[in-house]
Amino acid sequence: MIFLVLIASVLIAGVTVYQFQEINEDYHQNRIERKEEQIRQSIDLTIQKTTYPVTTENLGLIFKDDIYEISVVQNMNFNIYGLDGQLIKSSRPKFENDSISRCLDAEVLNQLENSIDKRYVQENATAGDKYQTSYTYIADHKFKPIGILNLPYFEDNSFNDKELREFLIRLGGVYVLMLILAIALAFVISKYITRSLETISGMMERTDLSKRNEKIHIENPGEEIEKLIDSYNAMIDELEQSAAKLARSEREQAWREMAKQVAHEIKNPLTPMRLSVQSFERKFDPQDPDTEQKVKEYSKTLIQQIDTMSSIASAFSNFAQMPAQQNETLNVVKIVKLALDIFNEDYIHFIAEEEEIIAKLDRTQLIRVVTNLVKNAIQAVPEVASPRVLVSVAKNADEVKISVADNGIGISDENKDKIFEPKFTTKSSGMGLGLGMVKNIVETYRGKISFTSQQGKGTVFCVKFPREIN
Repeated sequence: MIFLVLIASVLIAGVTVYQFQEINEDYHQNRIERKEEQIRQSIDLTIQKTTYPVTTENLGLIFKDDIYEISVVQNMNFNIYGLDGQLIKSSRPKFENDSISRCLDAEVLNQLENSIDKRYVQENATAGDKYQTSYTYIADHKFKPIGILNLPYFEDNSFNDKELREFLIRLGGVYVLMLILAIALAFVISKYITRSLETISGMMERTDLSKRNEKIHIENPGEEIEKLIDSYNAMIDELEQSAAKLARSEREQAWREMAKQVAHEIKNPLTPMRLSVQSFERKFDPQDPDTEQKVKEYSKTLIQQIDTMSSIASAFSNFAQMPAQQNETLNVVKIVKLALDIFNEDYIHFIAEEEEIIAKLDRTQLIRVVTNLVKNAIQAVPEVASPRVLVSVAKNADEVKISVADNGIGISDENKDKIFEPKFTTKSSGMGLGLGMVKNIVETYRGKISFTSQQGKGTVFCVKFPREIN
């Protein structure tokens, strides 16, 4: 809209200037023709009244005094030339005759003679001003040419130029007002148009597959905007359906995989238990003096396998059903020390920056995080000559930082991306649920867990909990 107003103002200004120029040209053309006709009539009247023979030689005598009278009446100077182009008489004072051509150019005489209407107009410019000079024949009573009438006409455009300037100023004022109105109107219209688009854009930016998305509702939208809104709302419905199907499929797949893993882990101890029972059944002899010793060994084998199955069930239960958070204000340093008391390894060391670091956490889940990380560290150092596990607690701004470092075998590059995946493990026993459970607990508290590791040098796990849970 603004561009159209600017273009229109420029075009109208250009057309206005062009029109004024055309008017000026037509005005001066008509005026010189009228003046020429009036002077010709006065000349013809003088010729009719003269007593001198009407010849070229007598033109100076015929118009000796009348030429000045005609000039005053018509308010215009003119000159009379002979047919040979020599100046005969001029209405201008004699001291100005020096500025008058004493003899016409041959080109002017040829143009005049060859013209159809026996009239020739020459356009000239001097000092930036335009002027015209017309040439016509003066005839006697028998319409025979006896002289040449020369009429110089200077174009005075000062009045028209002033009118043009005033008109352009007024026109400019009108278009400035129109431009301001166009800017305001364009702003309002653009805001009206983009308001709906901004709403749609904002809703699209907030679209999240992990949560329920709101549909767009706008009153009286345009036809195109309404189609866009309908398409978006339809997309939201499809996304919700797809997300629900995907979540259900993922849950089902996860539980299927978990069930397979649990079944596999349970079958492992069942096989030796079956073999032990079968072997005991074949070899049992009540009369054997070593019967009591064999029964004890048999019972010990069964108890070990039952304990293995019990640990598998406990691990699965802990991962599948996390207990509800029981947040309380506690001393993290004290709780971490308590968690380390269950370990008998003398190479486990503990350090804390302060005696007391207060945070709002669940005591049981905090102990579970620490014990799982320490267990992983212990399992990583069985083949190290001088094993060492260092547990540290520190306070960083609004966070509690717990680190567990070991000098064990480290984590290979291909396993770093899988380390927190459920049922992933590099050990010969266990279900690989420990680190997955730790990550689940940490993220529940909006915390962060990370690790750095070098193969053959060791691993450092770092857990950060917010001190205040809103």
